Amino acid sequence: MNELAARCRAYETVARAIRFVRQRSPCQPSLQEIAAHVGMSHFHLQRLFSVWVGISPKRFLQYLTTEHARSLLRGEYDVLSAAHAAGLSGPGRLHDLMVACDAATPGEVRSLGEGLLITYGFGPTPFGRVIAGTTARGLCHLQFVNANDSTDDADGDATWQLQADWQHARLHRDDAALASSIGRVFSLVGEEQPLHILLRGTNFQLKVWQALIDIAPGEVVSYGELAARIEHPHAQRAVASALARNRIAVLIPCHRVIRENGDIGNYRWGGDRKQALLSVEAARSLSPGCAQGSAAGKVAVR
Repeated sequence: MNELAARCRAYETVARAIRFVRQRSPCQPSLQEIAAHVGMSHFHLQRLFSVWVGISPKRFLQYLTTEHARSLLRGEYDVLSAAHAAGLSGPGRLHDLMVACDAATPGEVRSLGEGLLITYGFGPTPFGRVIAGTTARGLCHLQFVNANDSTDDADGDATWQLQADWQHARLHRDDAALASSIGRVFSLVGEEQPLHILLRGTNFQLKVWQALIDIAPGEVVSYGELAARIEHPHAQRAVASALARNRIAVLIPCHRVIRENGDIGNYRWGGDRKQALLSVEAARSLSPGCAQGSAAGKVAVR
């Protein structure tokens, strides 16, 4: 089993630990208690966490509970200001990538991908298995696969969703061809060339997604703050709808949007995974020697 596959498998154990910590957060369970819950020694759990996130379990566990998000709103701060005050606006990144966005043409939207070839594949990541799809113009699909189903069922459902999004496109599976793109998304190593993604949505949705790209790792915003950023302060429901339509996980970081009261809220790929993404980003933003950089994105609406 290669290193990335091992990290993917490790995520399932880590996810169980996350659920336990969230349920027992008022008691602040110890590492030994968490290790006992997942059925391994605290030594092995510590090593597993270190392999998975690249930091110590103690640092990671500081950010696992929902109190992490709620604490950002203590005092007379809005969500973004509280994130800055909490020191969560550092330059650390989950991945040090430039992201260049291109919008699907009106013709591609109307035809639902007719004449388009999408090469897709499955691969492991530190946060679970994903399906990715790419065209000649860039990555058009990136979603986590349901780990609760068998591999065949999960793959079938994920492929069906990709085809439903691009109904008339021709699909070709090639896991090896997508391995590099998947690896780049979750890499800690910077790249000189931007990772291109192809987005299909309304002008409003594109504006929301672009605003998401501009949110630095380690920061969170509320739905209201995100609506204000795109100069539609009363469009919180429309913003939430745009997040629900996002088909590019992580790169379009809808996991960085939380509720007005500080609760982390829903996530189409699971609340545990959302908490894990936020926790790792926040922890790494405060860790010396982590990768640094800033997202740069452009959405060209034709």
